[in-house]
Amino acid sequence: MPAEALIVVDMQRDFMPGGALPVPGADALIPRVNEYINLFRERGAMIVATRDWHPENHVSFRDNGGPWPRHCVRGTPGADFVVDLPEDTLVISKATESDKEAYSAFDGTGLAEILHKNGVKTVYICGVATEYCVRATASDAVKNGFETYLLLDAIRGITPRDEMRALEELRSAGVKPLPGP
Repeated sequence: MPAEALIVVDMQRDFMPGGALPVPGADALIPRVNEYINLFRERGAMIVATRDWHPENHVSFRDNGGPWPRHCVRGTPGADFVVDLPEDTLVISKATESDKEAYSAFDGTGLAEILHKNGVKTVYICGVATEYCVRATASDAVKNGFETYLLLDAIRGITPRDEMRALEELRSAGVKPLPGP
């Protein structure tokens, strides 16, 4: 049973430059995230990939009074992953109900139970966006009893100021930053 898991947060086409809700520079993360996927796979870690998997009428969309443009609608090219995931990757879909927002990979997905059942004690987190889904996932990982590391060379935020604030919040919550090799 794996003692650790790599959680790849929302590395989807709509969050890349040119997508519906782009994170600046997110495409530059793709090679690094792929390296981490290979490294953790070689170490025998569980690989988890989260994704926004919105219905067409999701509450977070501006059309429905939310703050965001339509993005990551299930089954559309914008919801596709942009990294190379192994076949045995555990895919966690979030924000799947039209009336419920969910930034964290742990929000209503059963992820904590799956990880605990598989013997995972430590999680490493990478992906986008630092201020939103990365922050919420890392914070909830700590709350669910996992030793939690943030791979700083494989995350991106939307604005530097908000990203720094999120990183400070996560350190205070017990998330350990790793600068990368």
